[in-house]
Amino acid sequence: MARAWTKMAVSSTKMMVMIMMMTSTISAKEQLSTKECEDLGFTGLALCSDCHSLSEYVKDQELVSDCLKCCADDSEDSMSKVTYSGAILEVCMRKLVFYPEIVGFIEEEKEKFPSVNVQYIFNSPPKLIMLDEDGEHKETIRIDNWKREHLLQYMREKVKPTSAS
Repeated sequence: MARAWTKMAVSSTKMMVMIMMMTSTISAKEQLSTKECEDLGFTGLALCSDCHSLSEYVKDQELVSDCLKCCADDSEDSMSKVTYSGAILEVCMRKLVFYPEIVGFIEEEKEKFPSVNVQYIFNSPPKLIMLDEDGEHKETIRIDNWKREHLLQYMREKVKPTSAS
C-alpha cells in the first residue's frame, strides 16, 4: 500500500512540474514581429484566447506555439487604450470592385482622417497597416469583410486625431 502511495506522489509531482513548465513557457512567451506573424499566416487581431481555442481542435503544437507568439492579450483595457499615429489602407485597385464598403470609405469618409493614406498594391487583400509615431508598421489588420461603419468606428477609436492647421 505504501508503494502505491509513493508511486502516486511521484506521478503527481511529475504532473505538477510539467504544468509549471508549460505555464512558464507561455507566460514568458517570445513575441514575433508583425512581418514574421504575417509570413506564418497570422494577421489581424488574434487574441490569445483564440489560440487556446485553436489548441483544442488542432493538435499541431508548433502551430499553436506560433499563434501564441503572435497573439494579443485579451485584456479589454489594454487593447482599448492602444492608439496609432496613422495608418495605410492597402488594397489592390483591380479587386476594389469586390469591396464596395471599402470603396465607400475611400470615396466618402477618408478625408476625415488626414493621417490615413491609401496605397494601391497589386494583388494585395484589403488591410490596414497601423503606424506608430515614427511611421513604423506596428500592426496589420485584414479588413476584407468589414462594413464601412466598422471601419469608421475603428479609425475614430484607434487613429490619433491630427492637430488642425
